[in-house]
Amino acid sequence: MTRIGITGHSDLSADSVPLVRKALAGVIAPYRDGGLVGLSCLARGADQIFAEVVLEAGGSLEVVLPSVDYREAKVGPHNRDAFDGLLMRSAAVRYMPHRTAGEQAYADANEAVLGGIDRLVAVWDGRPSGGRGGTGDAVEAARGRGVAVDIVWPEGARRE
Repeated sequence: MTRIGITGHSDLSADSVPLVRKALAGVIAPYRDGGLVGLSCLARGADQIFAEVVLEAGGSLEVVLPSVDYREAKVGPHNRDAFDGLLMRSAAVRYMPHRTAGEQAYADANEAVLGGIDRLVAVWDGRPSGGRGGTGDAVEAARGRGVAVDIVWPEGARRE
């Protein structure tokens, strides 16, 4: 069994989505037949694309939600169907002990993901994080623990 976590940008441009999906599928391909488990916080963008790719590859999905109010506070109306669909298809859902979403909740969710994986995939443009719990912070923390990190930022990818 291989447990792979995701961190990445939520503000991918629409034309970047197929590029990132293809790159993620390539990273996941070697683990298709080995009991793949993907860990995701299901944020829009990279997290949800990764979750879809894991499920399409026959893997199972475990979700770590930063707070009890995460869906209501952070999932926009245009993204709720996708979020709910992935949540319903997940094998397990874990909530961090926070009532409200915020930097500490995101940092704790990153910590929970990092503590339960063999490798981390980062859909990351390489820029520093804007606050605690960002993509760059998760990459730095994973590397500091000796967790293998795969950076995915295909040519032509961009943020909104």
